[in-house]
Amino acid sequence: MPPSMKPKIAASNPNLHRRFHDVASYVSELGGSKGRVIEKVLIANNGVAAVKAIRSIRRWAYEVFGNERAISFVVMATPEDLRANAEYIRMGDIIVDVPGGSNNHNYANVTLIVELARLHGVQAVWAGWGHASEKPALPNTLAKSDPPIKFIGPAGPPMYALGDKIGSTIIAQNAGVPCIAWNGSDVVATYDIETGTLPEEAFDKACVTSALEASEAASKIGFPIMIKASEGGGGKGIRMVDSPDHVQNAYRQVCGEVPGSPIFIMKLSSNSRHLEVQLLADEYGNAIALNGRDCSVQRRHQKIIEEGPPVAATPDAWKQMEKAAVALAKAVGYTNAGTVEYLYSEAEEKFYFLELNPRLQVEHPVTEMITRVNLPAAQLQVAMGIPLYHIPEIRELYGKNRFEDDVSNGKSVIDFDVTERVAPYGHCIAVRITAENAEAGFKPTSGGIQELNFRSTPNVWGYFSMDSSGSIHEFADSQFGHLFASGIDREQARRNMALALKEMSIRGDISTTIDYISKLIELDDFVENNIDTGWLDKIIKSGGIKVLNSSLDESEGRKTHLNGLNNDTLVVIGSTIVAYDQCAADEKTFLDLLERGQLPSLSLLKMIREVELILDGVKYKICCTRIGNNEFQIAVSDDATKCVTASVRMLSDGGYLIDIGGKSQVAYQTSKGDAASGMRLNINGKSIAFSPDYDPSCLRTDVAGKLVKKLVPNGAHVKKGSAYAEIEVMKMFMPLKVEESGVITWANNEGAALAAGDLIANLELDNPENVNTATVFKGDLKVNGWGPVNAPPSSANSRPHIILKKAINRLKCGMAGYVLTPGAINCVMHDISDAVTDPLLPVYEINEQLSVLNGRIDGSLYKELEKLITDFKENSAGGSKSRFPADQVKHLIALQMGRVKDESERAGFNALTTPLVNAADPYTKSRSDLVPGAERVLDSFLDILREWISVERWFCDGISYADSVENLRKVNKSDVSKVLQICRSHALLKSTAQVVLTIINAIAEAGKTDIASEKVTSVVLGADGLEDTTPCLTDIASMRGNETYDVLSQRCRNVLIEESLPSIEERMGRILKVVRSLEGSGDDAAKPIQDLINDNVQGSDILFPLINLALNTKEQLSILEVTARKLYRTYILKEFTAIVDKTSLKFTYFNKPEASIFSSSSKVTSMTDLTKTLSQSKTSDLSRSDSESSLQSVERKGRVPSNVARTAIMKICDSFADVHDDLNAFIRLLEDFPQYNGSVPPCEFGPANVLTVYLLSNSPESDQASMGKNIELLLSRNLEELEKADVRRVTFVVPKDNNIEEGQYLLPSVYTYRETADFKEDHLYRDIEPEVTYQLEMLRLAKNFSLSCLGSHLSPAGQIYLYKATPKSSALEKDKKANKSPRIFARALSFVQDFSAGTFERLLVESFNAIDSIKTAVPAGDNHLFINVVSDLQTTIIDPVDVEQVVVSILKRHDERASRLGIAEVEAKAVCKLSEDSHPISLRLVASNPTGFVQVVNTYVEAADESGNKRVFKSIGGTKANLACSGDSSWEDMEVTTPYPLTRPFDTQRKAALKSSDTLYCYDLPALFEAAVENQWANASGVGTSRPMMVMFTTELVVKKKQGGPWTMKDYMNGDLEMVETHRKAGKNDVGMVAWLMTLKTVEYPTKALKPVAL
Repeated sequence: MPPSMKPKIAASNPNLHRRFHDVASYVSELGGSKGRVIEKVLIANNGVAAVKAIRSIRRWAYEVFGNERAISFVVMATPEDLRANAEYIRMGDIIVDVPGGSNNHNYANVTLIVELARLHGVQAVWAGWGHASEKPALPNTLAKSDPPIKFIGPAGPPMYALGDKIGSTIIAQNAGVPCIAWNGSDVVATYDIETGTLPEEAFDKACVTSALEASEAASKIGFPIMIKASEGGGGKGIRMVDSPDHVQNAYRQVCGEVPGSPIFIMKLSSNSRHLEVQLLADEYGNAIALNGRDCSVQRRHQKIIEEGPPVAATPDAWKQMEKAAVALAKAVGYTNAGTVEYLYSEAEEKFYFLELNPRLQVEHPVTEMITRVNLPAAQLQVAMGIPLYHIPEIRELYGKNRFEDDVSNGKSVIDFDVTERVAPYGHCIAVRITAENAEAGFKPTSGGIQELNFRSTPNVWGYFSMDSSGSIHEFADSQFGHLFASGIDREQARRNMALALKEMSIRGDISTTIDYISKLIELDDFVENNIDTGWLDKIIKSGGIKVLNSSLDESEGRKTHLNGLNNDTLVVIGSTIVAYDQCAADEKTFLDLLERGQLPSLSLLKMIREVELILDGVKYKICCTRIGNNEFQIAVSDDATKCVTASVRMLSDGGYLIDIGGKSQVAYQTSKGDAASGMRLNINGKSIAFSPDYDPSCLRTDVAGKLVKKLVPNGAHVKKGSAYAEIEVMKMFMPLKVEESGVITWANNEGAALAAGDLIANLELDNPENVNTATVFKGDLKVNGWGPVNAPPSSANSRPHIILKKAINRLKCGMAGYVLTPGAINCVMHDISDAVTDPLLPVYEINEQLSVLNGRIDGSLYKELEKLITDFKENSAGGSKSRFPADQVKHLIALQMGRVKDESERAGFNALTTPLVNAADPYTKSRSDLVPGAERVLDSFLDILREWISVERWFCDGISYADSVENLRKVNKSDVSKVLQICRSHALLKSTAQVVLTIINAIAEAGKTDIASEKVTSVVLGADGLEDTTPCLTDIASMRGNETYDVLSQRCRNVLIEESLPSIEERMGRILKVVRSLEGSGDDAAKPIQDLINDNVQGSDILFPLINLALNTKEQLSILEVTARKLYRTYILKEFTAIVDKTSLKFTYFNKPEASIFSSSSKVTSMTDLTKTLSQSKTSDLSRSDSESSLQSVERKGRVPSNVARTAIMKICDSFADVHDDLNAFIRLLEDFPQYNGSVPPCEFGPANVLTVYLLSNSPESDQASMGKNIELLLSRNLEELEKADVRRVTFVVPKDNNIEEGQYLLPSVYTYRETADFKEDHLYRDIEPEVTYQLEMLRLAKNFSLSCLGSHLSPAGQIYLYKATPKSSALEKDKKANKSPRIFARALSFVQDFSAGTFERLLVESFNAIDSIKTAVPAGDNHLFINVVSDLQTTIIDPVDVEQVVVSILKRHDERASRLGIAEVEAKAVCKLSEDSHPISLRLVASNPTGFVQVVNTYVEAADESGNKRVFKSIGGTKANLACSGDSSWEDMEVTTPYPLTRPFDTQRKAALKSSDTLYCYDLPALFEAAVENQWANASGVGTSRPMMVMFTTELVVKKKQGGPWTMKDYMNGDLEMVETHRKAGKNDVGMVAWLMTLKTVEYPTKALKPVAL
């Protein structure tokens, strides 16, 4: 034999530890004459029995063979067990499908078991307990099979004799074993050991065959009695009867539970113990007692707790019981394991035979733990023919070596009659874990298990028939687990068990007895072992375990449960869970309806839920108000003045983490409840059952089962407490009783399968008014945190930054659609006020970000910043009222940034410190010392307003809810949850509008209050960003549709009038003040005017009212001077002269230096190239179009040089008649031009002077057309005089109306006539101030469109001109597929001192508002918005990359509105410088949303083309769109004056892609990738670093020939091609595939980008 095949023997002591190679060698050495090899066993059982057998035998196999799989197992599996994910199925080696249903179809079907055993070639069958384990037909049939199959248990004859309770009692009493009085006490018979039978007549004499016989026998024996089925067990087929009236009914129930079983009746031994002896016998006549168990704790004769060894019996009495049991086994030739059960009277110290169970019992591990004998393994060894004295564990139990060197000489034989066992190993207590509801009469329950948490310890062991993913089906035994606790004595074992039960957690749809038993073993009677078989039933009958169930707080009348929570707290937890689940379910329904294309009702999003719960007979009516995504205010329904806040979070295992008043509890919903049973919760490991509404008129079952028998007919009258039906539940028959008297009407038939909650019958009550209902709770809930709904904040111990965060979050929750009452808003604003006025607010917010940087930034910088904070705290503690120097934080970080030379290190440092800089930044912009956090709060307010606008834009202006939802669904096809969020917010419009109104009022108060005021009137007082609120206020002001919108709209209009255009009176007053200050000002005359210009005070609409208000002519001319300086702000102004007698103003001006454009050879491929080019002055001084030449030719004729003096005259006339009727009046206007009298020669570059005439009145009968014609006639007769005066342009400004309309005057009419057009009017420029016409680039519109003016709008940010543009037929001829519909062109112009995000956003929003106000119906789509932000060329320094970022972020905020207005393209222009000493350049940003998902901005500069004669657009490299390839660069190389096309570049390709493949144009894809990464950053929280400015770098991959030139497939086959990275304009591909190389900076890799990926 090879070494590896030899038996393995322990190196220590071979008499104690020995390994065998296989089963055959084991049997060969230890087996007797009847030895047989068993290596394959069929387990004819399921649940815990199968699990225990397999585990025990595998443990034994490993100890003996070193291979736990030495014995293989075939297991039977019903569909129900498979669905329940039963543990034993996973443990089996071979799984055999068997029919489902009751056990007579599977585990108790002898024919099926035998056939399976034969088919699978097993050598033995183990049946365990229950099912077929006590059917003699099983061992008999197995023995007759070919070949014979061994039954692991007794043979058929002794099983038949002893397994039958009647037969075993006859045999016992005839063998001299004491028996209690029973109906067969006088039966005398002799047992035939050969056939294993009793005389038939003796057996029949001991049986009760009818209900009448049962009554007679019961009367003879005397009550109380037990009616038992001979083949019953496990609590089935047994009933206790204490009066003659119940005998016959109980008899029928026993017959029904064990059909066909003989029935007998025995005297009930009151106050007795149930003790049992564990037997084990071999096939050689040896039988031993393996100690025993005390099973006295029973409920209705079903064992609940078992323990051993029995300590209740005296040692002598116990010894006699063991001997009697062994003698009985030997008398009948019994083999294998069995149990003899006795009733023991402690008072009399007597015992009585009860029955012999010819099987292993479920509580056998108790014996295993006190004897250390593996009983299933011992059973198997006995079945293998091994004598008891050769079984190692039996030998050890009797003090012998486990193995002997030689077993052939008889020395290994043990005389069990004279050899003493070793003492028991301590004490063991066993608890059955059953799926029963102890609070409902131990009714069986079924359902799934979500969690089964038990940890074995050295002192506690257990096993279960399933795990956390399993379930208990209606055909399963209710027991699914067993726990065993050991200790040196009974008390130690009890304590170990108590602790194990407390730590054990089982959650699911079932109820368990864990909590009940954990309380039971703590009772004094159990602790002191003063128990008997009736002990538990007495406790149940007296009302249950009241002492430990709960304790009553006498002062409050509240019950406190074992988990330390009173009823009120439990109700709050339950209400929170119910309300949360209802909200979650309704939101899921909302989403499901959206996905199916249906219209969900807003009622699904209601935030207030009424919940009713009944606990301990008290009905709680609770109002749950959702105030956040996971927060609820819990109040008693009839008193909304007090509440407690509860937050709930879902755990990954389905639990609820609930915080109430600062204390957290973990709860699991084990049953949602139905009409028959209330909700069940597991809270902190303890079960809590809420009651259903008590309705005795509906008779329901609260467990699943089968309706077996109707005990009363239909229409019968039943009394309270009487049984009306029997149902079968888990193989047990249970009576159902009525709780009130009445007349019954059946709703179900016998045999019907019932689910929990099914209606069985209706009951017409005799006295409905007398039915006891639950008491409705009144008063305050005794829970932590209970108090007034809007109690003042207890912020004494809270720091300001925490208070602020909570308050802002509360507001945001309210804006998200959660309830925020007016009182709550006031509390929140109070909190915000307290926080923002605290001087330590910036300290804590900055320190919060600084703490993250400890060890991550330079140590000296960290210490310096920390010292700054520490010093300020100390000064504040000392009474200092100074402000925290937040600007020093930014300064110190900037200094450190400058010291970092390495570019990558600088980028890393910037990423680390950006959150800190962002935290400090708002505190550098708050100008009021009283409100240091004003800017911080204003930022949050703006976020709230913008979010609210983005929501309500979908619903305002009369759009129906159905249309709004449909529009939202179209936009959010891939994520309908966004639709839900928007609808949820809109559902509480009145509440969110109240928040908005509160914010608007705060902004308004801040605008009206002087920051030097000593009173805090607003939480945003002194915030620099107050001007940035204008876009939001303007948006809201334009909303209409219902009363709520109207109120907010009116309030915003009032605020805008008050603050933005301040008011007509204020503006006129300020201008008049400046005008009157000019007298005697001398050289300082221009300063107050410049201040007026810098503040962008609008005056176009009030010019004529001002002139009319002037005190004299000189003041009128001063008004004109102010107007001139404002209109000509882009020129250099000199020598203002007031000609009082002519009521005219004369001044000289010069053109400013021209903005430079790049030569064709200049590189602008990156920001570095751009800066270098400007620093080297590598520019071409190609002239731009000015106001005059742009009207004449796209080629632009000569421009007046900047060194040529030009003269402008402004004339005031009362009416047109003043210059028209008097033929010399107009000539006199021209005499003041220096060229007219010859003092100055004409300009060699063409006419240079300008004449503007202001008519104070307009003829009532004259319309614009006739006025324009009359002026043209006037000029035509003075052409020679105009030429003599070298006049380039004549403008007439005429008032439209001097009446105020909607708070402002109408803008005047403007008529402009140019020398280049022979002084004829071009209607394109009607009503546009001529000084700014070239800024609007109107000629680009006129080429392809017919224009009609839709009006002009004066706003605080600038002026907006609107045009309806209809494609010309000539243009349509060239572009036949173009959209023929009209579209809108909006031209917005703003003069600002400096370009800023706020300036751009205000002008953008005001432009949107202007478009929104158009009354003419113009189809939405292909609309265009042009914004020109004109700033001081000498001071404005702009980084194109920054501008691009600003524009993109602003457009993203307003993207939805832009889409709704049909704006396809936003074009922005700004003239700026890159540095102090660089030349000014013209930037052009073009934004569009071609994909419908993300805004893309392309940035251009103006440059010369190759010829050097034309200006074209050049895309700037290094910008976001350029580096990410997200833009299409469609304007690249396009001439600056190119007319707007009917079809934008690439729109044709986009439409083709959509039509052919329902997809996007390929060059639009990179923008989506970039947006996806940006969205990941936006949704990330707590990542510890800020988002990099660029999240994606992309280059296009182009196939090129290595040697250059065109390539073919042959070049590809020869390997002559290569992929080259390049940047080029979209659409330049010449092959049908486009590829890019992308580098992404994701949240996971923020600084070191992901490895580039090819797309």
